[in-house]
Amino acid sequence: MSNNPNKPSKTFWIIAVVGFIWNAMGVDGYLNQAYQTERFKLMYTEAQLDLIFNTPSWVMAAFAIAVFSSVLACILLFFKKKLAKYLFLIGLIAVVIQTTYNVFINPGKAYYGYLEYTMLILIPLFSLFLFWFSKKCADDGILT
Repeated sequence: MSNNPNKPSKTFWIIAVVGFIWNAMGVDGYLNQAYQTERFKLMYTEAQLDLIFNTPSWVMAAFAIAVFSSVLACILLFFKKKLAKYLFLIGLIAVVIQTTYNVFINPGKAYYGYLEYTMLILIPLFSLFLFWFSKKCADDGILT
């Protein structure tokens, strides 16, 4: 077994750590929503909670796939594994599905505020960035 001469830079490690934290927060958000925790319920009005807790199962599935595949991809980045690229792609596809629902179908859009619209932009962009970054690292031989 030979060592990979393409060592990751400090930027690689910063992106991997930030990506992991970002996606771990997504896992936390998913678990709080799926298990309807008290902490989650305190953040919304009854009308909002009614809409949130009646989110279609296919959207919740996309949410779960997006966050769990992406957090696993970040862990694989730590180990410099090329499989991270494919898990980020799966996460990106799931984010696109979830975002499409939230932008075009969600009946709760009337409750969207500045934060929700910001996240509707940031989440797909960050997901796309992590996929692009992992693809570039795989192409550069950093991921094996």
